Amino acid sequence: MRGRDDGRRLEAAELGAELGVRATLVQFSSAFCAPCRATRRVLGEVAGMVPGVTHVEIDAEAHLDLVRRLDILKTPTVLILDADGQVVRRATGQPRKADVIAALGEAV
Repeated sequence: MRGRDDGRRLEAAELGAELGVRATLVQFSSAFCAPCRATRRVLGEVAGMVPGVTHVEIDAEAHLDLVRRLDILKTPTVLILDADGQVVRRATGQPRKADVIAALGEAV
């Protein structure tokens, strides 16, 4: 998981799901993206292991306005939001579970 983001904040209404109590893992995916399936599994496992963390997957093609606003250039892209919906980290490509868990430490 790479560096800090530029202070963007997301609301539950934009995500189509409630924010996690402690953090939210937001995954932008597309239909024919093989790494997206593996990312879904990794983020789902992490969300299941860490209390108060939620995983939300967003179809990038169906949410182009959000994709443009957040400068999502490829899938999968993962954003980590803190409890207030503030983007604290982002990464592109398939993340390793250990990296996601380490990056969550900044959000919770």
